[in-house]
Amino acid sequence: MKRFFSVLLILAAITGVAFAQVDLSKVKNGVYFAEDEAFSKTGWKEQVIIEVNNGKIVRAVWNGVSNIAGAVDKKSYAAAGKYGMVKASSIKAEWDAQAKAVEEYLVKTQDINFSKIKADGKTDAITGATFTVSEFFTLAKKALAGAPVAKGAYKDGWYYAEQPNFDKSGWKDYVVVTVVNGSIVDVVWSGIPKDPAKKSKLVESQLGTYKMNAKQGEWYVQSERLCQAIVKAGDPAKIVLKADGKTDAVSGVSITANAVALTIEALKAAK
Repeated sequence: MKRFFSVLLILAAITGVAFAQVDLSKVKNGVYFAEDEAFSKTGWKEQVIIEVNNGKIVRAVWNGVSNIAGAVDKKSYAAAGKYGMVKASSIKAEWDAQAKAVEEYLVKTQDINFSKIKADGKTDAITGATFTVSEFFTLAKKALAGAPVAKGAYKDGWYYAEQPNFDKSGWKDYVVVTVVNGSIVDVVWSGIPKDPAKKSKLVESQLGTYKMNAKQGEWYVQSERLCQAIVKAGDPAKIVLKADGKTDAVSGVSITANAVALTIEALKAAK
């Protein structure tokens, strides 16, 4: 199913192929979530949250998480002036402000089957949005095609925690935890390098420059397995750690499971 949606996302982005029309009157009440399957070339994974009540969209959220070292969520990153969208002469507002304009448009118009998208993925129909909007509507439809997110015990939001010090190899691990409807729906586990010439641990691992002798796979592969296990468990404390900081609870993970303690730390702000 994930592969199927990935193909559809690519087709929608490249060729403008539309998803089936959504009838909001047939959508069950609940909070829905969808995100990109992988990080983009610029290092972001887009996320969309749609809340439906009595056949109407009452809340829409567009955000993202990144493999950029130390980045929290896309809106916070943009609001802090780190995203740099307004540096382009034709763009008047930063990403977070434009995303808000798109969210407000959808709630106001209920136009989930938005068709006023040009070949480049942009639109002239939403005031305040001059960037690509096609991905938002694609993910919104993807979210509503699935089941609503189960109600959990945490406060919604994006939560961050990092280790206080660099380790002997020059890395400081961190996590970004996405909570929707009180449930953990995504965890990004990566690392900040002491060497400013390096990128994040996730990126360096994918590039093959963060090497380790691990039969279970490179670091980024094992990181993803542990993050998925935390999401599935719903509570990082359920993943039992050994005295050496590793775990036997997650198949295919032989590295030190720093993400567990970091996720517990991050979620302290979500209680």
